[in-house]
Amino acid sequence: MSSKIPVTVLIPAKNEEANLPACLASVSRADEVFVVDSQSSDKSEEIAKSYGANVVQFNFNGRWPKKKNWSLENLPFRNKWVLIVDCDERITPELWDEIALAIKNDEFDGYYLNRRVFFLGKWIRHGGKYPDWNMRLFKHEVGRYENLNTEEIRNTGDNEVHEHVIIPGKVAYLKNDMLHEDFKDLYHWLERHNRYSNWEARVYLNTLTGKDDNGTIGANLFGDAVQRKRFLKKIWVHLPFKPFLRFILFYIIQRGFLDGKAGYIYGRLLSQYEYQIGVKLYELRSCGGQLNTTPKSPAKSTPSLTQKIGQTAI
Repeated sequence: MSSKIPVTVLIPAKNEEANLPACLASVSRADEVFVVDSQSSDKSEEIAKSYGANVVQFNFNGRWPKKKNWSLENLPFRNKWVLIVDCDERITPELWDEIALAIKNDEFDGYYLNRRVFFLGKWIRHGGKYPDWNMRLFKHEVGRYENLNTEEIRNTGDNEVHEHVIIPGKVAYLKNDMLHEDFKDLYHWLERHNRYSNWEARVYLNTLTGKDDNGTIGANLFGDAVQRKRFLKKIWVHLPFKPFLRFILFYIIQRGFLDGKAGYIYGRLLSQYEYQIGVKLYELRSCGGQLNTTPKSPAKSTPSLTQKIGQTAI
């Protein structure tokens, strides 16, 4: 009798040899695991196969869809439920026990998971970083990531990072946390957030110009955690001195100082990140909504399941 839980885990990856072993070890109770890779130049593919995961290579066409939505549309999942796990995340045994019970309840179509974010070895419990609810467990036929109309901006990566999953049915919240701990150094954190700020600048511009509500979760002060955050963001984009305010909000008002030195460094980096978003937003507006990196004719590419799939099941 199999002890596997009838859930398919989807892990997007690119050059994640530092994080993949711990991530894959934490999802060993899943009936099926897909690692969707983007032509990694390190040992990511080799590591994934050594843990028995199915490896699929994804070729991004530069616009849409990105990696997770493409996977939800094209991969041959053999389970009704899919669990999205990033390479720097871990699913604890307690959370797996809860997942096993949750998927037996057909009343809900999706479940929010709460993340504990670790930074420099410290759990960032304050500063608004906890709770951190993310829709990660859902019936794959009904859930898709929203499109925030950011396709025109290049150098943001091929994976949905800040987009959220839209679930048309009933959702619920799981009690046990998932862990978010990146084993890479601060260089990679800064490199990642340089890319993210390209994306955020476009989202800010879309919000300011009213182009942010089509096909998205939307903003609602009295809605769920994501909708409330969207409502506050609509106000936030109009405020002056956002880098300074971001630090004060995180470190003072939301008590990030309680997380010690790691909390202070994290707050300073968030302030710097906000400044990057601001100057890139200025560049976008100066260029009529187009960055100089926008290609004249995006490369055409159609990913196929015939591209390098490892068929060893966990």
